[in-house]
Amino acid sequence: MTISQTPAAFVTNQDLDPVRLRRAFGDFPSGVVAVAAAVDGVLVGLAASSFTSVSLEPPLISFSIANTSKTWPDLRRADHLGVTVLAAHHSAICRQLAGPVAHRFEGIQASVSDEGAVTIDDGLARFDTTIYREVEAGDHTIVLLKLHGLDHPVGELGPLVFHRSAFGRLTAE
Repeated sequence: MTISQTPAAFVTNQDLDPVRLRRAFGDFPSGVVAVAAAVDGVLVGLAASSFTSVSLEPPLISFSIANTSKTWPDLRRADHLGVTVLAAHHSAICRQLAGPVAHRFEGIQASVSDEGAVTIDDGLARFDTTIYREVEAGDHTIVLLKLHGLDHPVGELGPLVFHRSAFGRLTAE
């Protein structure tokens, strides 16, 4: 490994343009999940590209949600939340989950658990969760979810990937 002797030209905190920052964050590809539940008999859900595993003991996962979200205040009232890891062919479902609230689940094959967790039927992995903790983090909230069950069918499908504000697929070398 060679280390450059030239110092990096970093901009200061005061110079961090939000557009430039979003573009830089977008260079890191991420998977996409659907987070959904039945709330007062209505399916409520959203797509999140900030999903990550957190802990095996206790089993925890997380995603981040913008503090301006109109969906999260309703969704967080659910007893259980379903989290589905979306497959490469789910880009239309992802867009639909980000669209008008009244049409988010039209034509989508989803299942509802006895506790109200909603998952997409052909997802790569499906989790039954409850809210473990919410952590304020700037203009977002990090939501830690405790796992209560999972469905992980073995298959050949790859994940939906969000990169540079577009959807894509992973390819093996």
